[in-house]
Amino acid sequence: MALQIFYIVFPIFSIVLLGYLYGRRHSPDMAAVNRLNLEIFIPALVFHILSGKEFDLGAYGELALAGAIVVLGSGLLAWPIALLAGYKPKTFVPPMMFSNSGNMGLPLTLFAFGEAAMEAAVVLFIVENSLHFSVGLKLLDWKASMLGLLRIPILAATLLGLAFNIGNIELPTVLVTPIEMLGQIAIPLLLFALGVRLTAVDLRDWQIGLVGALVCPLTGVSIALLITRFIELSADQFNLLIVFGALPPAVLNFMVAEKYNQEPAKVASIVMLANLASVAIIPVTLAFVLF
Repeated sequence: MALQIFYIVFPIFSIVLLGYLYGRRHSPDMAAVNRLNLEIFIPALVFHILSGKEFDLGAYGELALAGAIVVLGSGLLAWPIALLAGYKPKTFVPPMMFSNSGNMGLPLTLFAFGEAAMEAAVVLFIVENSLHFSVGLKLLDWKASMLGLLRIPILAATLLGLAFNIGNIELPTVLVTPIEMLGQIAIPLLLFALGVRLTAVDLRDWQIGLVGALVCPLTGVSIALLITRFIELSADQFNLLIVFGALPPAVLNFMVAEKYNQEPAKVASIVMLANLASVAIIPVTLAFVLF
């Protein structure tokens, strides 16, 4: 069992480690690379999966609902914890809700459950991102406009891919191939970028970071286990939802906190320490769902 889990997580954490080592040595400016991934490579991956003939939108309705409840329910559980610990809810709660379903969730699904599970992983990724750019922004600024959602390339690719799928529109192979190739860049680049980002870990706020590293997977997994008593999922979707609940906070939480000046240093500590803690948490979660 331990060897099988090692084979699953090693490709993921080895690329993260490579990014970390390269980042420590060369301190690369990843802003342009991350922007390319968010605006080109990930949208290409999302569009390719959703527009494919094999993607059955109706098969993932319950999973999408369950994913949304995990995100929102994690926030409801984290809110009183923040108040009891003396943290500002706007600082502590969003990282507990919005997980690393891109940088870690997509690669982890690929290596743990195979190519066949990528459709479900993309559905959860879309749910999490849609809520982050709607509910998440409203948590930080009630006046934040939702009109910008359609300008987000990932969400635009989602709508376009679903339109092609529902309309049974097939792209010619000459276009499908380069879109698929662009999408294949996204996952390793997500991992490498995460490793580079970990070089910026700031331990000055380690207390809130440690609390967040524990609360995030506990709330996510707890909600996932609870709602599967009421929402019928296949065994594969159940396993994927548990892993989704155990994922650490997304790096995007720090970027949003910085934009809205919501204690970004503390949010950075939560995000980075929780991602480091996932080295232990993710293997334990995989052992629970796979064995």
